[in-house]
Amino acid sequence: MQPTPVTSSRLFIPALGRFYLFAHDGVETLLRVVVGLALFTHGTGKIANPFGAAGMVESLGFYPGSLWSLLLACTEFFGGIFIAIGFLTRPSAFAAFVVLMVTVYFHWIVQNEGYSGAELSIIWAAVMLFFAVRGANRHSVDAKIGRAF
Repeated sequence: MQPTPVTSSRLFIPALGRFYLFAHDGVETLLRVVVGLALFTHGTGKIANPFGAAGMVESLGFYPGSLWSLLLACTEFFGGIFIAIGFLTRPSAFAAFVVLMVTVYFHWIVQNEGYSGAELSIIWAAVMLFFAVRGANRHSVDAKIGRAF
């Protein structure tokens, strides 16, 4: 998908229109790579012990805990890699979005931390929802293979 051209006459500084058009895909790619690598990094501890969160997920009502713990580890570790390289971007980002919405519930309701405890998860969830809807751009494996969800 091509970026929407910026109409220079609508900008406060019309000369920036060319820069915005030039930087659009690059900045979006940078965001995707950064959040993908951060999710991957967060998942490395979980993938090393994929059943380690079984008790925690069961405490949230997800049974059997061993299955959900494994899915959590895979979502963060492999989903992070996939999002970073732009492969199966939409399903990977959607799975991460679901995980992050559970963390919002966990921090806001279960831990009774309210917005301040859930704020980071809300921001992360919004970014994952963006990529679940938008997908990856032309700088991705999805684009190189010519297929995407």
